[in-house]
Amino acid sequence: MKTFIVHSLIMLFSIMAIVGSTVCVEVLAQSHQEPTTQQVLTKEQASISMWAFIAAAAAFGLGALGAGFAISHVGAAAMGAVAEKPEVATQALIFVALAEGIVVFGFITALMILFKV
Repeated sequence: MKTFIVHSLIMLFSIMAIVGSTVCVEVLAQSHQEPTTQQVLTKEQASISMWAFIAAAAAFGLGALGAGFAISHVGAAAMGAVAEKPEVATQALIFVALAEGIVVFGFITALMILFKV
């Protein structure tokens, strides 16, 4: 039961990060206008920028949390499998690297959001 709850939380964090990032990118794409040096940001633009920074932080932070949970479980299972059968070490390393990819996706998403602001 505990494993099911942990897996559910990982999926929830990942989905929240992806949906939040996608929504903020769409809002920025629709209503963001490039101000010149003489113009001051309107309240709407300041609000959009604030939500964009929050979305970037959530994308990276939740991606890192999800990867941490995934790596802890996959790494423990991989080391147990390698202890019993040493020839599966390369497969185990690939699974750990796949779990690490979650952080990369969160980082790239955060950079995409920040470059839109």
